[in-house]
Amino acid sequence: MNLANQQLLAGGAYARKQLYCKDRIVAWSHGSRFRTGRRLAEAFAGARLLDYGCGDGTFLALVHDLFPEAVGADLDPKQTADCVRRFASLPGLSFVLTEDLPAHNTRFDLIFCMEVLEHCTDDVRLQVLRDLQRLVSSHGSVIVSVPIEIGPSLVGKQIVRTIAGWRKLGDYQYRETYTWRELSKMVFAGAGTAIDRPVFRADLIPGRPTFFHGHKGFNWRALRRQMQEYFRVQQVLFSPLSWLHGFFSSQAWFICKSK
Repeated sequence: MNLANQQLLAGGAYARKQLYCKDRIVAWSHGSRFRTGRRLAEAFAGARLLDYGCGDGTFLALVHDLFPEAVGADLDPKQTADCVRRFASLPGLSFVLTEDLPAHNTRFDLIFCMEVLEHCTDDVRLQVLRDLQRLVSSHGSVIVSVPIEIGPSLVGKQIVRTIAGWRKLGDYQYRETYTWRELSKMVFAGAGTAIDRPVFRADLIPGRPTFFHGHKGFNWRALRRQMQEYFRVQQVLFSPLSWLHGFFSSQAWFICKSK
């Protein structure tokens, strides 16, 4: 990525909080996710790309050289407007609200949906999966990443989050906490394991509250079963420690095709 794109990326709220975090483990883990995403995207260079839940546009800035035409979609109007402003100099890149995607008649050859589904309440997650199914072309691919919040990975993440919170880095001081019973249940979780998930509210659009989850209680194995109802899940990958599979990695990746 050239210097100009780096400067555009560094202006994003997510990039400032995570990629440029003073905690080296936090920066390394989140940076690894985007490096993995770019590596997966390289095989589709030149395709029409949609980043569903693009946030501050970090991923689109990192892969702009690979895709002459790309769309970023997010539910936050302020964040979308900020992306339009910051990335105005990048040709072929546009941003829309996710609620406006139904008006898009175009189908995409490649859709990325990174770190979105874990935050969705049950009804919203189904709507997102239907959106992804509708928006991908018949020969296209959908690549989804979600955090691993079960098993030994959860213990490691909670330790890192606690230390970052003590250091008052980002918003880690407001991290979700577990009782010993909840933690034990999620460490030994199977695909059907669940605990109560807190629901939070954000007023992104006046008069239309958005309800969402944090990371607590998310089970990537349960999501895999649900995704198989909508897509052919061709491969499941893990990062950053891919050789450990889901045992002690940070993210799970689903490489999917239309049914």
